[in-house]
Order: sequence, then structure tokens, then C-alpha cells
Amino acid sequence: MTSASEGRSLFDAQPGEVTTNIRRIDQTSNIGQEAGAAFAGAQDGDVIDMAALGTGHKEKNKRRNLTLWIVLGILAALVVLSLSWFFGAGWYFQDKAALGVELGGTSVAGQNAEQLKTTVNNAVANSKVTVTDGDGKSVTASLADLGVKVDVDATVSQLLAAKSDNAIAKVNPFASQNVSLNATVDKLKLSDYLTENFVQESDRAVASSIAYDDANKTFAATEGKGGRTPEDTGVVEAVNALISEPGSNKNVSVEYKTVDMPISLDAAQKAVDEANTRLAAAFTINNGNSKTFTVPVEQVASWITPTGDPSNGTISLSYDKQKIVDYMASTLPEQLNQQMVSQEDVIDGNGSVLLTKVKGVDGVTIKNTDAVADQVYDALTGGQGADVQVAADVTAHDVKQVKSEMRIVVDKTTQTASVYKNDQLVKTFLVCTGRDGGNESDNGTFAIYLKYASQDMTGLNDDGSRYLSKGVKWVSYYNGGEGFHTATWNYNGIATGDPANHGSHGCINMYEKDSQWIYDNCPEGTIVQVVGTQPTGPVR
Repeated sequence: MTSASEGRSLFDAQPGEVTTNIRRIDQTSNIGQEAGAAFAGAQDGDVIDMAALGTGHKEKNKRRNLTLWIVLGILAALVVLSLSWFFGAGWYFQDKAALGVELGGTSVAGQNAEQLKTTVNNAVANSKVTVTDGDGKSVTASLADLGVKVDVDATVSQLLAAKSDNAIAKVNPFASQNVSLNATVDKLKLSDYLTENFVQESDRAVASSIAYDDANKTFAATEGKGGRTPEDTGVVEAVNALISEPGSNKNVSVEYKTVDMPISLDAAQKAVDEANTRLAAAFTINNGNSKTFTVPVEQVASWITPTGDPSNGTISLSYDKQKIVDYMASTLPEQLNQQMVSQEDVIDGNGSVLLTKVKGVDGVTIKNTDAVADQVYDALTGGQGADVQVAADVTAHDVKQVKSEMRIVVDKTTQTASVYKNDQLVKTFLVCTGRDGGNESDNGTFAIYLKYASQDMTGLNDDGSRYLSKGVKWVSYYNGGEGFHTATWNYNGIATGDPANHGSHGCINMYEKDSQWIYDNCPEGTIVQVVGTQPTGPVR
């Protein structure tokens, strides 16, 4: 034990000074606070254990620090969990409907495109309107019955895009968003459906309408008439409610009214004129090379949708852009792509081109058909035609040169045909070429392209009558219908070389053994050069 006098000596203070000194310690440290509390309650002669006071303070600091670290650890774990959820959920829902997205009040969160498509189709199938009247008649109609056209793919796209503009909201299950069907309503079809089901045919009010006439390739109007019709306001409201929240059955009661013709013939004709203006404008697309394609009129007509509105007495036209996009994507490659074809030039021994046997064609692969669809759509809605060049990748054709071994020179002046092989004369034959006027054999450079050992030949005489030569032998065509062949009926013309009086319809008449030699020795691709001047009489 330590005496009170030793304690006072230690602090260099009298008993009455203890409180003042401890207050000073208290202002500078936590230990001072503890010591001050201890000394404040001490009496003369009491012993204060300062070491114990220091130890207690350290233990409290340890506990305080431990608590702080625990709290910080919990907060850090929560932050990590939150970030993990945020990024993990964001990744999981990147190709799925977000949390909180609903269709018809039912969650579709986590569904991919195919699943959403099934969900939308089911919701549409389960959307019904039961219509009754005061006479006990009743009918349950689908959305399609009532003129509703649902774009399922567009609805799926909207479901996938819902909440995508806010990354936090996308993974927040407490923030909901209902998506409506992407749909249009043909009020005329709706009205017609109700009228057909509730009113006798003889009493019905019928709106004038328009439709495409395949036979005449134009739109035409059909006149309607006045009569009785159900009041469709309640049905329209029910349909709009199902578009907003599909998947249920709505019950509607209707009353009747007597009306004039719901849509006049004049209104229908106005729509017809507008539609036919579109059909009269051509939509032509080219590949920038050698191919051009014009969209058929009936195809353009399929892009135009007339929609009647009996409540306003009008028919409006809409234009289906997606149909245009799909058509261009599926049709233009088939119509405008082209395979590269090498050009084949026939040359002589000096390298001079005698004839282009095969004309070269550049390879073309079109691309970006959506851009073409955009231009066609804009032109169609504006009532104008369009001449559009589609973007394409082009592969330039190459040129191959082939030296002609065999060449035949037909000289009309001398009425002979001379055969050369590698520019060396092989044979010369007597011939009779085409008669004067429209039957004269054409001058120029050609190539044998087709051969027949025997063929029935037919054509028109100068007086318009038809001739038929059966079993003509050893035919070698070089210029359309002109060719070398046996002409047993014209041996006199061949002998005298007199095309003016005994000429053919343009072919080169020959003796049989000579035409057979040409057939046997001059293959397809053999150059044929027709030169000289038509004689006015026999040359032999």
C-alpha cells in the first residue's frame, strides 16, 4: 500500500489541490478523464492505481477499434454485394426483359426474345371481347376479328428495350413498367364485323371501300349504303384496353343506330386516286453495272394498306415499311447480283482481236438493301417514283485471249468460202450467199456457235408465206439464223455464184460434201468473216 503522503508527494500537491490538478490532466487525455473520475471520489488516505487506469483505457480503445472495423467490414461487404448484383444482373438481363417489365400486368422479367414471342402470342390469343345486345344476341371476338393487327416482333422489341435507358432501374425489381401491344386498329373492319354478326344483311349499313384489282392492276372503289349498325364506341374502348393490357376477356353491351352510308363513294374514290398515283410511279433499282430491276405493280400494291374509319367517314392509306425492307432484302440479291464472267477474245496470229467470243461481265454483290428500302418508302409516301442505285461490291472481269486456229472467209464478191488454219489456206469452196434485199448475208466478223447434223428449217418468204425445209444437213450457225448448210435445191445457184437470182434467205448454201467438211473440221468458236459486195448476177 502507498500512503497518502506519498501520493501527495508524487503529484506535488496538497489534498485540497488534487481536484485542480486532475482537471488539467482531464483536458489533455482520456486517461485524464478516467483519473479525474477516480480522484474526484477519493478521500485522504485512499490509494489510486494509475497503472490500472491506463490498462482499462487501452482495453476500451481495443473494443472501440474492433467495433469500428466490424462496421466497416459489414459496409464493405454490402458494397461488394451491391456491385456484384448490379453488374451480374446487368449482364444476365442484357438480352432478356428487365426486372419489373410487365405485359398485361404479368411480369415477363428474364424472358428472352423467343420466350417473349410465345408470351405475346398467348396474350393476344387470350384477349377476347364478348359483345351482347338487348335482344340476347352474343358473340365473342378475337382481336383479329375486330380489325386489330398486332406486330408481335415489334412488341417483343419494346419489351426487351423497356427500362434500358436507365441501368439502375433495369435491375431494380421495385420499378415496374407495363408494355402495351404494338398494334393498329382497322375501325372499318371492326364495324363490319359487328354489323355482320348483329344486323341482317338487308338492313345493314355498309361503308364504301377500296381494294386492289389484280386483273386491272389498279385500286378500285366499291359503293356502300346506309342502314342499321351497332354503336361500336364501347367495343373500341374494350379493344384499346386489351391493347394496353392484353390477356383477358372484356364484356361489352351494344345498342343500334340508323346511319347514312358510313363512308361515301366520293371518300373511297379519293383514296383510290391517291393509291393509283403510287402505282403509276415506277420504282427501279440498278446495281450500278449492267442489271436493272423494276418492282412489279402488284408488289407495290401490297405495301399500301387502306384503313376505313366509319366514325369520320374517311379512308386513309398507310405504307408498310417493314414489308418494303423484307422485300428488298429477299429480292434484290436474286435480281441484281451477278457472277463475274471472263471475257474471251479471239485473236489472230498477230495478236489482233478478231472477235469477242464471250463478253465479259463484272461480278456484282449488292449490299445495304435497307438503304434502298428507305428511299423507296420515302418516294412511295411522297407519291413519287424512284430510280435507286444500290450499293455493291464489284469484281472487274478479266480478259482471256484465245488464238483461233480455224477461220473461214466468205467473200460475197467471188461467192467463195476459204478456210484457213493458223492463217494458212486449207480449202476454198463454192457457195451461194443470201438474195438481194432483206435476205442478203450480213457482212462482219462472227463465230460458229451452234451445229446440227440435220435440222428442219423454217422461216418466212418475202411474200409473208412460211417455208419449211425438212432434213437440212450439216448446219453450222454463226450469226443468229445465218449459217453454213447443204442446199441440194440450189446446186445451180452454187455452181453459177448467182445470189441475185438464186440466193438463200441469208445462209451460206453449199454442196453437201463441202458443208459436211465445215461441220467436221470447224468447231464451235471458229471465226467467220463475211466480206465483199453482193454481185448483181452470176460470177461464174
